[in-house]
Amino acid sequence: MQQVQQAEKTDQVRSYERSLARSAESRTRADRPRVFTMEGRAWDLLDGVFAPVHSPSTRLGLEFLGLTADAAPAGTARGSFLEVGCGTGLIAVCAALHGHERVVAADINTAAVRNAELNIARHGVADRVRAVHSDLFSALPAGERFDTVFWSSNYVLAPAGYRYRHDHERAYVDPGYGTHRRFLAEVLDRTAPGGRALLHFSSRGDMDLLRRLAAETGTKLVELAATVIVEGDDPVTHYLLRITR
Repeated sequence: MQQVQQAEKTDQVRSYERSLARSAESRTRADRPRVFTMEGRAWDLLDGVFAPVHSPSTRLGLEFLGLTADAAPAGTARGSFLEVGCGTGLIAVCAALHGHERVVAADINTAAVRNAELNIARHGVADRVRAVHSDLFSALPAGERFDTVFWSSNYVLAPAGYRYRHDHERAYVDPGYGTHRRFLAEVLDRTAPGGRALLHFSSRGDMDLLRRLAAETGTKLVELAATVIVEGDDPVTHYLLRITR
């Protein structure tokens, strides 16, 4: 009985329909802010863009990367940085503020690209950060590589045939893990020698499938960190994974 209950609980946590409902709630709730505060700074939030205030994932991403306000002081040289799925651009901007001298904020959602541009301008880092409309790495110049590539992924698995109804849903679910497969197959070609290819994943996703995809693409996942966060009534484990050959 206990095993059955645990399986049901896992299914609930991993439910793509539940994640889509979370997307709709975040996008349409009456108290959705136009400007929010995180890390002691104000950030613009446009309609149709993932809201960091409605999920712990952005804050955890900052912690995983050492980009919080109490981390290493700004001005420390850290090399180049690419954020895939940048949303508001918060992590990319913080990367620049913490010493990354060349930063790219990429997103497939055009509203997110505009949002990132607003926050790049708001925090005065346009000399170091550019926002690009890109499906993973598609819009990057051939051969452009980065010392750190980071993606806080849409880790909930949706059926392969699912079609997004709104770009906002792209931040929550990945049909058939097609985007995860492409990321694993391509990311090391965008990582500079000696650099780090990093993936923020969680137990809302299918780790077994992710590891199979890594094996199929000739890559390996190395767990660097794990943090348990209670989201609603659900304890969810967030992982920072490094991708290697």
